[in-house]
Formats: sequence, C-alpha cells, structure tokens
Amino acid sequence: MNRNPDIYLLYEYMEKLPFTVRMKAVLDSQIDEAILSKAAAEAIRRFPYFSVKIGLDQDQNYTLEHNDKPIVVIPEKNERLLLGSSEVNGHLFAITYRDNCIWFNFSHAVCGAPGGLFWVKTTLYLYMTQKYGALNPPEDIKLPGTPVEEGELFFPDAESLPTDEPISRYSGGDSNLHLPRMLKYLLIPFVKDNYFYQIDIPVKDFMEYAAKIDGSPNTILTAMMFKTSSGFLKEKEGTFIAGRIAADYRKDIGADFSYRDFVRFIHIKYEWNMKDEPIEKLNMRARGAVISQNQPELSFERFRRLEKVHKEIDAQPGLKEKKKFASKNSTFRSDPRDNYTISYVGRTDWGDMANHIKGFYTITDGDLMLELNEVNDKFCICFELINKDRKPLELFCKVLDEEKIPYKVSERFTRYLPKIQFPKP
Repeated sequence: MNRNPDIYLLYEYMEKLPFTVRMKAVLDSQIDEAILSKAAAEAIRRFPYFSVKIGLDQDQNYTLEHNDKPIVVIPEKNERLLLGSSEVNGHLFAITYRDNCIWFNFSHAVCGAPGGLFWVKTTLYLYMTQKYGALNPPEDIKLPGTPVEEGELFFPDAESLPTDEPISRYSGGDSNLHLPRMLKYLLIPFVKDNYFYQIDIPVKDFMEYAAKIDGSPNTILTAMMFKTSSGFLKEKEGTFIAGRIAADYRKDIGADFSYRDFVRFIHIKYEWNMKDEPIEKLNMRARGAVISQNQPELSFERFRRLEKVHKEIDAQPGLKEKKKFASKNSTFRSDPRDNYTISYVGRTDWGDMANHIKGFYTITDGDLMLELNEVNDKFCICFELINKDRKPLELFCKVLDEEKIPYKVSERFTRYLPKIQFPKP
C-alpha cells in the first residue's frame, strides 16, 4: 500500500463522532504560557510524523503533508477547537490551557493514546524542566535531538502475517439496548454536546481489591459496568448486555513501538439473570473472555481486514465515494455492537513528572466509555456520557460504594472534542 496509513480514519469523520482525542493534564501550579509555548515548539520537532496538515491530491485522496509552522498554544475557550484550520496553523495537533490544566488535542487518525503519549510526555517534560528544574525523565521519553527510531514508524505488510485460523472467536452477536441513546444523539440536530466526569481511585486500594478477586483493572471495570448498565437499561426478553475492552495489538503484529493506533476489541456478553451475581463472578466471566479472545491470530485477521478496507477506499473514484465507502465498511462500526467500553493503556511511566501531575484524563468519542490512566498512585477515570443524565454515573459510584472502594468524583465537564477542517475538492 503506497498511501500514508494515517489518512484513512479521516474519511470516517463526522461532526458528532469526529475521531479526535483530548488528553487533559492537571498540574500542581498555574500554567505559564511562555514556557509552554517554548516547550511545545521544541517538542514537536522530535515528531515529524505529527507535524502534518491535510492535503488532497488530484485523485481526491487525502494526504498528510509536512507542516513546518509552529504548533499552537492558546487559552482554552470552552468551545471545540478546529484542527486543520488557520487558527491552529493547519496542524492536526494543538495545545490549549487554562489555570493549572493543559489539553493536548489531536486527530485520532494519526495516532491513539499510546502514540499521543509520545508527544504529551516530551512536551510536559520540557515544560516542567524549564519551570521546575532538573527532573528524572520516564525511561521511554523521546527527547529532541534523539533520532526517530525505525520501530516508531513501523507499519507491517499484511501478506507477511500468518494466516492461521484462531482457535475461538466471539460469537455473542449485537446488543441493541444502547442503540436508541446513540441514535437520539446522532440524529436530533439540537443535541450536540456530550460530557464526562473525572473519577479518581487510589491504585493501592483498587489493586488490593483486584488481588482478592483475581482481577485486573480492565476485567473489574467490565464487571462493574455490567452492574451499572443493568440498573438503567430496560430488560427485554431475548436481549443481553455486552461490554468490550479495547485491546492494543501492536505487539502481535510486530509494531511494539509504533506511534500508530492498532486496536481491536474483546467482547464480553452478560445475560440479565447475572445482574445479581457478585463482582467476583462477573469478573471471572470477563477474564474468560480476555483469555479466549487474546489470540495473535485475531490480531492478524484484524490487520488484514484493515488493510483490505484501506485499499478499497483508494479504489473509489472520488472523495464523496471514498467517504461513503469508509463509513459503510468501517472496521469499528462493523464490530459487534456493545453497550459500554473500557480502555486502559496500561501503567504509564511519568518519571519525576508524576510529582507535579495531579490528574491525567483521556477524553474521546463514545457513550458509557471509560478511559483509564494511572498517575501519581491513582487511577484517573474519564467516565463519558452523551447526555446529562447522571444515573449511569450514580449507579457506577454505588457499585464502588458496595465494594468499599474509595473514590472522588468531579463535577460534570463538557468534552469539547475538536472538529477538523478539511481541504475542499
């Protein structure tokens, strides 16, 4: 495949599902704009694959062109940033700030959370060392002046991957209980904002609980969200509740250190008659799903499917046709339909920066989406909803209370996920 693989999610862009990401760092002191601007300008030079703007070639294919304009650092305005616009110098990456918070905004087409953390860590490290003095960096920091490693850019050839059939695969089907919520959000014009809450849980308390029931953050949150969902979704005969865990499959395809996003989902099906079972038992069901679906063969299959769709998008005659084909053949939208999603990138090394980070939250698309990060001895959960109904949050907190897990929950925030400005044909 000759085209840049980072362009293809751009064809699936929707204003209400923009495939953009915000990473929010809450620091221990007021943000200094001058220092942050200097750090941002220095950091982005280490990531030429992020210094890009959207182009459109003569065959109406999106392209990513080098952008040598400085990355923008501007005050947060409680509105959606327009990536790709003149306001952000055409970039697909931009930084906003207010008080003691920094938001790192970027297109999900180029990278996901693991890749985005490359840029975030470097920028924060340069900012903090200029503001606070010398700090021990994380082991995986990518500092200006160090070469871009081959592994960062690696993108496998689908034909080089094994074609063995997986031993088993998820066959539970779709759960449509959540569909009315999402359709209402997507189809009603005046419904536009969506929201999130920050939930902080001490790592020590959570992991002691996890050890007692032989669970992991992913499987325990899956079980807890089933309990939560069973409290507000309406039970109907012949239906079930399904959750999914985002699984980073870069290692399976040899792209361990790539900045690109390689994600597939592990699906967990729960029947209504399980709603009164203890979290320990529900956790074991999630663990079983992880074990049965954690097969490299499923990763190979996912990647081959992804590359096939990319080639088929290329074959469409015009931009309109490419967008239509991409939306109808999306690898994400054609996944089994689940009711909620758990996403945890795993333990993050912050080095001495952790001493100055009070919280770190990943904000993405999705309803009943839990994004989990770890920093400074606490799990930082972004609990995402597409409307103002607090009931799911309250039910989730009730589960935490019942399991005697301490937590703190924030006020409601609006997500303000960035939009993208595209070049006109």
